[in-house]
Amino acid sequence: MNKLYALIFLLFGAIYAKNINPTSRFVSVGFVNDFVVNNNNLYVGNDMGTVDIFNIKTKKMINQISLPPLTSSMNKIIPADILSLDYLNGKLLILSVGNDSYRNIWIYKNHTLKQIINEDKKLTIKKVHFINNEQILLSTLGSDIMLYDTSEKYLLYNSHISYSAMSDVMLSEDKKKIIVADESGAVKIIDAKTSIIDEVHSSQNVDNIFKVAYANDIIITAGQDRRVGVYQKDQDPYYIKSDFLVFCVGISPSGNIGVYSSGEENALQLFNTKTKNMYNRLIGHKKVINKIKFINEKEIFSSSRDKYILYWNLN
Repeated sequence: MNKLYALIFLLFGAIYAKNINPTSRFVSVGFVNDFVVNNNNLYVGNDMGTVDIFNIKTKKMINQISLPPLTSSMNKIIPADILSLDYLNGKLLILSVGNDSYRNIWIYKNHTLKQIINEDKKLTIKKVHFINNEQILLSTLGSDIMLYDTSEKYLLYNSHISYSAMSDVMLSEDKKKIIVADESGAVKIIDAKTSIIDEVHSSQNVDNIFKVAYANDIIITAGQDRRVGVYQKDQDPYYIKSDFLVFCVGISPSGNIGVYSSGEENALQLFNTKTKNMYNRLIGHKKVINKIKFINEKEIFSSSRDKYILYWNLN
């Protein structure tokens, strides 16, 4: 009888699943690399050296932060490509590309832009995150993670965590855990305070992981092997096989709803992480999706390798 109910539920979901268009769209001045959402503001970092700030309710750009441009080896003025953003307590953390592809790090607060690490350090940082008001996490392409104290201007630790190149890194909502994926297909959970590796998951992806998402002790991975890996506490891991490279994943705060980029048409496929059931598809992106962010269980922002950030209200 239970199997019959399960079959009926699956058929019902398949019949009533549908394609959903975005509720609204935001247009940046350049190709989007990263974005963060805080209250009613959307902060968008792009390859034209600006952070475009939108009011989510009015959908209008209300401010723009411009980084100093670079001078190329051919004496041409070029914009500073912005790679990563984070926001905490009124401060915006910005990672940009400098000369010779080394990185610059900035903090924007009270309409003032301040550089805290410059390209002279010769770091190839991939992402930056706030740990707290004074400490930031730096993650490099070479799989080093560093905890940097901005007030004292020194490294609290510098740990090499993998022999494979880093693919993606994120912080848990409470900023206590670092979740790192690399080209080997492994996912590590690391203590943010000590840099000690607490867990290693390596069974569901057999190739490079493009993106990783984490919430409520559930990990979702996006793989070059066309797999969506799912790891849950006290349950067996599993993967969902896609028909195309999976470039990006996201997860709701409860961990109950997962989403992954699906197919050559760049749709977002919703699914239940517990039952594996497929829900609706979110359509509207034209290019490869590079970030998916749940604001709550019903609101999703996502960006692609173009100028657009799309917003869905699933209600």
